[in-house]
Amino acid sequence: MILYFLRHGPAGDRETWQGSDFDRPLTPDGRKRIAREAQSLRELKLVLDVIVTSPLVRARQTAEIVAKELRLHDALVEDERVDTEFSLERLARLLDDHHDVDAIMLVGHEPSMSEVISLLIGGADLDLKKGSVAAVDVRGGSPLTGRLIWLASPKLLAHGVRLRDDKDRTMSHTRRSVVSDTSDAVIAPASDSIS
Repeated sequence: MILYFLRHGPAGDRETWQGSDFDRPLTPDGRKRIAREAQSLRELKLVLDVIVTSPLVRARQTAEIVAKELRLHDALVEDERVDTEFSLERLARLLDDHHDVDAIMLVGHEPSMSEVISLLIGGADLDLKKGSVAAVDVRGGSPLTGRLIWLASPKLLAHGVRLRDDKDRTMSHTRRSVVSDTSDAVIAPASDSIS
């Protein structure tokens, strides 16, 4: 199963926000950035079965923008297990509930998302910036394990990315390298050679 971990977009400042942290929304600029990133995700031609989002407003807004762009609004579900207390144990239970799918996007928060990814892939030190996406191939079992397929920064996504094979054909999530249309940035697992 492929999991796409998406950290919510830029939200209002925690220190100046008047109200519950649960209700803190994306900023207007954050909404625009996520909309641009969602276009890049559409261009990647991700094959998703479900988008599972934290119920916190900023994550839900991020997920709604992505779901709209990917035409997956009916596949969008809220799940409190992806909130700020997200953990490997919560992920295992969530995957049990979605055992019949091949690809899930999880929209959530830091630092819990990076911690879960790190545990899945063997202890890497990750810091998902707001709007970053990490693709992980997860293997079942106890404990869950996985392999990082790719990690895309919000800056890379905002400039447009696409998956390519050696013949420059756009591919689905099964390929490994991500190339920016506007820069030479390439993100690929260590097992791929990049020239």
